[in-house]
Amino acid sequence: MSSRAIKPAALIGLCLLAATGCATLPDTDALIERHTGQAARFESASGPVSARKSAAIIAKLKRKSGDLDILDKQIALEQAIVGSPLSLGNKVTLLQDGAATYPAMFAAIRKARDHVNMESYIIEDDEIGRQFADLLLEKQLAGIQVNLIYDSVGGFNTPKAFFDRLTAAGIAVLEFNPVNPFAGKTPWLINNRDHRKVLIVDGQTAFIGGINISSVNSAGSVARRPAKVAGDGVTWRDTHIRIEGPVVGEVQKLFMQTWEKQRGKLLAPKAYFPELKAQGKEIVRAIGSTPDDPYSLIYLTLISAIGNAERQVYLTNAYFVPDPQLLKALVDAAGRGVDVRLLLPSKSDSEMVFHAGRSHYSGLLDGGVKIYERRGRLLHSKTAVIDGVWSTVGSANLDWRSFLDNDEVNAVILGREFGQQMQTVFAADLEASEAIDPEKWKRRPLLLRLKEWIARVWGRLL
Repeated sequence: MSSRAIKPAALIGLCLLAATGCATLPDTDALIERHTGQAARFESASGPVSARKSAAIIAKLKRKSGDLDILDKQIALEQAIVGSPLSLGNKVTLLQDGAATYPAMFAAIRKARDHVNMESYIIEDDEIGRQFADLLLEKQLAGIQVNLIYDSVGGFNTPKAFFDRLTAAGIAVLEFNPVNPFAGKTPWLINNRDHRKVLIVDGQTAFIGGINISSVNSAGSVARRPAKVAGDGVTWRDTHIRIEGPVVGEVQKLFMQTWEKQRGKLLAPKAYFPELKAQGKEIVRAIGSTPDDPYSLIYLTLISAIGNAERQVYLTNAYFVPDPQLLKALVDAAGRGVDVRLLLPSKSDSEMVFHAGRSHYSGLLDGGVKIYERRGRLLHSKTAVIDGVWSTVGSANLDWRSFLDNDEVNAVILGREFGQQMQTVFAADLEASEAIDPEKWKRRPLLLRLKEWIARVWGRLL
């Protein structure tokens, strides 16, 4: 669910438009060229890994993957673009939909012994929201400190009483960039939204992905917002991951930075950064982005990975409003023989966004990109798998808002084993999708073309 799923007062919409400003995306070619040629660095639970051991890690990964260059290139460029060491020794569990994600979150919260940090764009006062609230209250009353961040626009439809109940019990609740300009402690930045979906338990286990706290993500639930989607009885399709290991510390840092930036009250002293031991074999980097950054590292990393692709680029995304550089990267990849596939929704909770994305289909199809639309469910996942070795799961959509205006967080996982899981999921979603036929697309009705043209004009604001 994104900011488009919320329909606050018309004034908010006008403010969002007015606040967009003149921000632009970076020149990715120049930035990538600046960073090429750097050697990859790794970090284990014990600290930085030597250059010699780093080279041995890459060699071993290449032998396991069977690729001579692909993994090496992706690791080196991934390292160079973001700048911080890649984290070794992590365990990553792929979670599909609320049916798998919520029980895993509940289980982790129940095991909490020190603290629970939670950050979500949307927390609804519905069956799922109340289950989370009850469990968080239970932990708080048991002496486990709970700290909660929710977005003001995302939580616009959630009654104040829902959060007041949590605060009264001692849970530290922070409203991100309040809609009310007099309620915040920071400059009024109505267009900067916290779109992250993060749960951190005891500083040792983290969950990130696309799933908000809402019953629309539950198995068998009906999407209740907006009504025209609910009327079709559509369930939501989404993806999340659970991470255990050293990289959880990086996710925790992002939570703390948001709390500090929003000038939340002083947090209760807890063991927020415990010593973390290796839990698995995954190489992971947690990448956060905010409008305060010179440019979105999530965006730049994705563009560089696509530009480095040699075999496949498989993207699944809920809100597709691409900028020219992303379009060029996709078409260029297809032009050099890469199998580029986009898996997008067949319907959306934002008709404007849906048609804005479709307005780019013709150019992509002409460039050799294959496009599929997911049927039967409302697609909300934000994932990618490239060459079977570079994968990402997170909150960022493929649109201007995610890359310029929102706080987002994605995890990049390097390695073939997790990449194979991602490819399996992608293939299953593809089976439930319909391919866009280029010839049929050229013959689409004039009314659809008009909707696409109108939506494309407003693309930067969506």
